[in-house]
Amino acid sequence: MTKRPSLPIALTIAGSDSGGGAGIQADLKTFAALGVHGTSAITCLTAQNPCGVTGVQAANAKLVTQQIEAVFAELPPTACKTGMLFSTEIIRVVTKFFSGSKRPPLIVDPVMVATSGAALLKPSAMRAVREELLPLATLVTPNLDEAELLLGIKIRDEEDLRTAAREIVHQFGCAALVKGGHLRGTREAVDVFFDGKSELLLAAPFVRGVSTHGTGCTYSAAITAHLARGSTLTDAVCLAKDFITGAIADSQRIGRHFALNWFHA
Repeated sequence: MTKRPSLPIALTIAGSDSGGGAGIQADLKTFAALGVHGTSAITCLTAQNPCGVTGVQAANAKLVTQQIEAVFAELPPTACKTGMLFSTEIIRVVTKFFSGSKRPPLIVDPVMVATSGAALLKPSAMRAVREELLPLATLVTPNLDEAELLLGIKIRDEEDLRTAAREIVHQFGCAALVKGGHLRGTREAVDVFFDGKSELLLAAPFVRGVSTHGTGCTYSAAITAHLARGSTLTDAVCLAKDFITGAIADSQRIGRHFALNWFHA
Protein backbone atom coordinates (compact mmCIF):
# COMPACT_ATOMS: atom_id res chain seq x y z
CA MET A 1 0.00 0.00 0.00
CA THR A 2 1.38 3.39 -1.00
CA LYS A 3 2.23 5.60 1.93
CA ARG A 4 0.21 8.82 1.76
CA PRO A 5 1.85 12.15 2.58
CA SER A 6 0.86 13.82 5.84
CA LEU A 7 -0.35 17.40 5.68
CA PRO A 8 0.52 19.91 8.39
CA ILE A 9 -2.51 21.33 10.22
CA ALA A 10 -3.37 24.93 11.06
CA LEU A 11 -6.29 26.42 12.99
CA THR A 12 -8.07 29.71 12.39
CA ILE A 13 -10.32 31.20 15.09
CA ALA A 14 -12.26 33.93 13.33
CA GLY A 15 -15.52 35.18 11.88
CA SER A 16 -17.28 34.00 8.75
CA ASP A 17 -17.51 36.33 5.72
CA SER A 18 -20.59 35.52 3.62
CA GLY A 19 -18.93 37.25 0.66
CA GLY A 20 -16.03 34.79 0.77
CA GLY A 21 -13.28 37.40 0.61
CA ALA A 22 -12.11 37.66 4.21
CA GLY A 23 -12.34 35.91 7.57
CA ILE A 24 -12.58 32.14 7.85
CA GLN A 25 -13.09 31.78 4.11
CA ALA A 26 -9.90 33.68 3.21
CA ASP A 27 -7.93 31.82 5.88
CA LEU A 28 -8.97 28.38 4.67
CA LYS A 29 -8.23 29.24 1.03
CA THR A 30 -4.78 30.47 2.05
CA PHE A 31 -4.07 27.31 4.05
CA ALA A 32 -5.15 25.15 1.09
CA ALA A 33 -3.04 27.14 -1.37
CA LEU A 34 0.03 26.63 0.82
CA GLY A 35 -0.43 22.89 1.31
CA VAL A 36 -1.83 22.99 4.83
CA HIS A 37 -5.00 21.34 6.16
CA GLY A 38 -7.16 24.12 7.56
CA THR A 39 -9.35 23.71 10.63
CA SER A 40 -11.58 26.40 12.08
CA ALA A 41 -13.45 27.72 15.08
CA ILE A 42 -16.07 30.24 14.00
CA THR A 43 -16.55 33.15 16.39
CA CYS A 44 -19.15 35.18 14.50
CA LEU A 45 -21.48 35.01 11.55
CA THR A 46 -21.44 38.16 9.46
CA ALA A 47 -23.73 39.31 6.68
CA GLN A 48 -21.04 40.77 4.45
CA ASN A 49 -20.02 41.50 0.87
CA PRO A 50 -17.26 43.63 -0.70
CA CYS A 51 -19.31 46.79 -0.01
CA GLY A 52 -19.66 46.30 3.72
CA VAL A 53 -20.95 44.44 6.77
CA THR A 54 -24.71 44.57 7.35
CA GLY A 55 -25.03 42.19 10.29
CA VAL A 56 -23.04 40.41 12.99
CA GLN A 57 -24.12 37.50 15.20
CA ALA A 58 -21.54 36.32 17.73
CA ALA A 59 -21.26 32.65 18.59
CA ASN A 60 -21.83 31.47 22.14
CA ALA A 61 -18.46 31.53 23.93
CA LYS A 62 -18.95 27.92 25.10
CA LEU A 63 -19.38 26.78 21.50
CA VAL A 64 -16.16 28.55 20.50
CA THR A 65 -14.36 26.59 23.23
CA GLN A 66 -15.96 23.33 22.05
CA GLN A 67 -14.83 23.96 18.47
CA ILE A 68 -11.23 24.58 19.55
CA GLU A 69 -11.24 21.53 21.82
CA ALA A 70 -12.69 19.33 19.08
CA VAL A 71 -9.92 20.35 16.69
CA PHE A 72 -7.13 19.79 19.22
CA ALA A 73 -8.55 16.42 20.27
CA GLU A 74 -8.12 14.74 16.88
CA LEU A 75 -6.39 17.25 14.54
CA PRO A 76 -3.80 19.05 16.69
CA PRO A 77 -2.55 22.07 14.75
CA THR A 78 1.10 23.07 14.61
CA ALA A 79 0.19 26.77 14.25
CA CYS A 80 -2.92 28.85 14.99
CA LYS A 81 -4.26 32.30 14.24
CA THR A 82 -7.05 34.52 15.42
CA GLY A 83 -9.07 37.01 13.41
CA MET A 84 -12.37 38.55 14.39
CA LEU A 85 -13.02 37.73 18.07
CA PHE A 86 -15.58 40.50 18.64
CA SER A 87 -16.25 40.28 22.37
CA THR A 88 -14.50 40.04 25.72
CA GLU A 89 -16.24 36.71 26.38
CA ILE A 90 -14.84 35.13 23.21
CA ILE A 91 -11.38 36.61 23.77
CA ARG A 92 -11.33 35.11 27.25
CA VAL A 93 -12.18 31.57 26.17
CA VAL A 94 -9.37 31.79 23.59
CA THR A 95 -6.87 33.12 26.12
CA LYS A 96 -7.91 30.51 28.70
CA PHE A 97 -7.22 27.74 26.20
CA PHE A 98 -3.91 29.11 24.94
CA SER A 99 -2.58 29.89 28.40
CA GLY A 100 -2.14 26.15 28.88
CA SER A 101 1.22 24.47 28.42
CA LYS A 102 2.61 23.26 25.11
CA ARG A 103 0.35 25.30 22.85
CA PRO A 104 1.44 25.95 19.23
CA PRO A 105 2.45 29.41 17.97
CA LEU A 106 -0.46 31.88 17.95
CA ILE A 107 -0.66 34.62 15.33
CA VAL A 108 -3.04 37.42 16.30
CA ASP A 109 -4.62 39.50 13.55
CA PRO A 110 -6.28 42.13 15.77
CA VAL A 111 -9.38 42.64 13.65
CA MET A 112 -11.16 45.76 14.87
CA VAL A 113 -12.77 47.62 11.99
CA ALA A 114 -13.81 46.44 8.53
CA THR A 115 -12.56 48.21 5.43
CA SER A 116 -16.07 49.64 5.11
CA GLY A 117 -15.85 51.10 8.64
CA ALA A 118 -18.06 48.56 10.43
CA ALA A 119 -16.96 47.71 13.99
CA LEU A 120 -15.70 44.11 14.27
CA LEU A 121 -14.55 44.39 17.88
CA LYS A 122 -16.66 45.73 20.71
CA PRO A 123 -15.01 48.79 22.29
CA SER A 124 -15.30 47.09 25.68
CA ALA A 125 -13.14 44.22 24.39
CA MET A 126 -10.06 46.35 23.61
CA ARG A 127 -8.72 45.96 27.15
CA ALA A 128 -8.91 42.17 26.91
CA VAL A 129 -6.97 42.27 23.63
CA ARG A 130 -4.21 44.35 25.19
CA GLU A 131 -3.98 42.72 28.60
CA GLU A 132 -4.96 39.10 27.96
CA LEU A 133 -4.59 38.14 24.28
CA LEU A 134 -1.43 39.88 23.06
CA PRO A 135 0.80 38.63 25.89
CA LEU A 136 0.03 35.07 24.66
CA ALA A 137 0.73 35.85 21.01
CA THR A 138 3.80 34.81 19.06
CA LEU A 139 3.14 37.64 16.60
CA VAL A 140 0.55 40.39 16.21
CA THR A 141 -0.15 41.82 12.72
CA PRO A 142 -1.93 45.19 13.04
CA ASN A 143 -2.57 47.47 10.12
CA LEU A 144 -2.07 51.21 10.50
CA ASP A 145 -5.42 51.93 12.17
CA GLU A 146 -5.17 48.93 14.50
CA ALA A 147 -1.64 49.83 15.60
CA GLU A 148 -2.78 53.37 16.39
CA LEU A 149 -5.69 52.05 18.47
CA LEU A 150 -3.52 49.55 20.33
CA LEU A 151 -0.85 52.12 21.19
CA GLY A 152 -2.75 55.42 21.24
CA ILE A 153 -0.33 57.04 18.80
CA LYS A 154 -0.39 58.48 15.28
CA ILE A 155 1.57 56.76 12.52
CA ARG A 156 2.46 59.04 9.61
CA ASP A 157 5.63 57.64 8.07
CA GLU A 158 7.99 54.70 7.89
CA GLU A 159 9.87 55.73 11.02
CA ASP A 160 6.58 55.73 12.94
CA LEU A 161 6.01 52.15 11.76
CA ARG A 162 9.35 51.17 13.27
CA THR A 163 8.51 52.96 16.51
CA ALA A 164 5.11 51.21 16.68
CA ALA A 165 6.64 47.76 16.13
CA ARG A 166 9.19 48.34 18.88
CA GLU A 167 6.56 49.68 21.25
CA ILE A 168 4.33 46.63 20.71
CA VAL A 169 7.22 44.32 21.60
CA HIS A 170 7.97 46.45 24.67
CA GLN A 171 4.38 46.68 25.91
CA PHE A 172 3.00 43.25 25.08
CA GLY A 173 6.02 40.95 24.81
CA CYS A 174 5.12 39.53 21.39
CA ALA A 175 6.72 40.08 17.99
CA ALA A 176 5.05 42.67 15.75
CA LEU A 177 4.39 43.05 12.04
CA VAL A 178 3.03 46.57 11.56
CA LYS A 179 1.54 46.90 8.09
CA GLY A 180 1.92 50.23 6.33
CA GLY A 181 -0.16 49.63 3.23
CA HIS A 182 -2.40 52.60 4.12
CA LEU A 183 0.44 55.08 4.60
CA ARG A 184 -0.07 58.13 2.42
CA GLY A 185 2.53 59.48 0.04
CA THR A 186 4.45 56.23 -0.41
CA ARG A 187 5.20 54.31 -3.59
CA GLU A 188 5.42 50.93 -1.91
CA ALA A 189 3.46 48.88 0.60
CA VAL A 190 5.92 48.88 3.48
CA ASP A 191 5.63 46.66 6.57
CA VAL A 192 7.94 46.53 9.59
CA PHE A 193 8.67 43.31 11.48
CA PHE A 194 10.39 43.35 14.87
CA ASP A 195 10.79 40.50 17.35
CA GLY A 196 12.90 42.20 19.99
CA LYS A 197 16.17 41.38 18.23
CA SER A 198 15.76 41.45 14.46
CA GLU A 199 14.05 44.13 12.40
CA LEU A 200 12.89 43.64 8.82
CA LEU A 201 11.60 46.22 6.38
CA LEU A 202 9.32 44.45 3.88
CA ALA A 203 8.38 46.44 0.79
CA ALA A 204 6.47 45.68 -2.39
CA PRO A 205 5.16 47.98 -5.15
CA PHE A 206 1.53 49.03 -4.91
CA VAL A 207 -0.79 47.35 -7.42
CA ARG A 208 -2.74 50.20 -8.99
CA GLY A 209 -6.38 49.99 -10.05
CA VAL A 210 -7.24 47.04 -7.82
CA SER A 211 -9.36 47.25 -4.66
CA THR A 212 -9.19 44.02 -2.70
CA HIS A 213 -10.81 42.72 0.47
CA GLY A 214 -9.32 40.33 3.02
CA THR A 215 -5.63 41.15 2.61
CA GLY A 216 -4.99 41.26 6.36
CA CYS A 217 -6.67 37.91 6.94
CA THR A 218 -4.76 36.35 4.07
CA TYR A 219 -1.40 37.79 5.15
CA SER A 220 -1.72 36.48 8.72
CA ALA A 221 -3.05 33.13 7.47
CA ALA A 222 -0.04 32.77 5.18
CA ILE A 223 2.30 33.38 8.12
CA THR A 224 0.39 30.74 10.10
CA ALA A 225 0.56 28.26 7.23
CA HIS A 226 4.31 28.64 6.83
CA LEU A 227 4.80 28.21 10.59
CA ALA A 228 2.70 25.04 10.39
CA ARG A 229 5.02 23.84 7.63
CA GLY A 230 8.05 24.34 9.87
CA SER A 231 9.40 27.76 8.87
CA THR A 232 10.92 30.08 11.43
CA LEU A 233 8.86 33.15 12.28
CA THR A 234 11.16 35.46 10.31
CA ASP A 235 11.04 33.22 7.23
CA ALA A 236 7.27 32.78 7.56
CA VAL A 237 6.75 36.56 7.55
CA CYS A 238 8.95 37.01 4.47
CA LEU A 239 7.26 34.17 2.58
CA ALA A 240 3.83 35.52 3.54
CA LYS A 241 4.73 39.00 2.22
CA ASP A 242 5.57 37.41 -1.14
CA PHE A 243 2.34 35.42 -1.05
CA ILE A 244 0.04 38.37 -0.37
CA THR A 245 1.84 40.52 -2.93
CA GLY A 246 1.25 37.87 -5.58
CA ALA A 247 -2.38 37.35 -4.52
CA ILE A 248 -3.05 41.08 -4.98
CA ALA A 249 -1.10 41.38 -8.24
CA ASP A 250 -2.99 38.42 -9.77
CA SER A 251 -6.38 39.36 -8.29
CA GLN A 252 -9.44 38.33 -10.28
CA ARG A 253 -12.82 39.80 -11.13
CA ILE A 254 -15.85 38.54 -9.22
CA GLY A 255 -19.01 40.29 -10.39
CA ARG A 256 -18.37 44.03 -10.08
CA HIS A 257 -15.53 43.53 -7.59
CA PHE A 258 -12.04 42.08 -7.22
CA ALA A 259 -10.97 39.05 -5.22
CA LEU A 260 -7.50 38.02 -4.15
CA ASN A 261 -6.09 35.13 -6.13
CA TRP A 262 -5.16 32.74 -3.33
CA PHE A 263 -4.00 30.11 -5.83
CA HIS A 264 -1.80 32.42 -7.93
CA ALA A 265 1.27 30.25 -7.39
